[in-house]
Amino acid sequence: MPIDATKPYDDQNIFAKILRDDIPSRRVYEDDFAIAFHDINPQAPTHILVIPRGRYVSWDDFSARATEAEIAGFVRAVGHVARAAGLVAPGYRLLANTGLDAHQEVPHLHVHLFAGKPLGPMLVR
Repeated sequence: MPIDATKPYDDQNIFAKILRDDIPSRRVYEDDFAIAFHDINPQAPTHILVIPRGRYVSWDDFSARATEAEIAGFVRAVGHVARAAGLVAPGYRLLANTGLDAHQEVPHLHVHLFAGKPLGPMLVR
């Protein structure tokens, strides 16, 4: 169910639980700013999620409140994950949903890395 990205951060969301190691994940990367792990319901042959360690509901929240170091660290983590997974040459899709209309389902900023096959057009026309 889509969430309202303007609501306060919820410490009980699934990504907060993954960050606390309350729920296991298949991590592929972690540093001081972000963690990356395989999606449990992949929508492409490669489907990796990258989330910041901070308590940010959405891209809007993150860009408004995160420190410059957090922003740079998160963006670098996304790039590192894509390169380490070998996604750059064949290509990949980077997606971040924000809010109800975009169908954001977890109230913690996350980006999806989709790859492993031709993905087709972004939106149905």
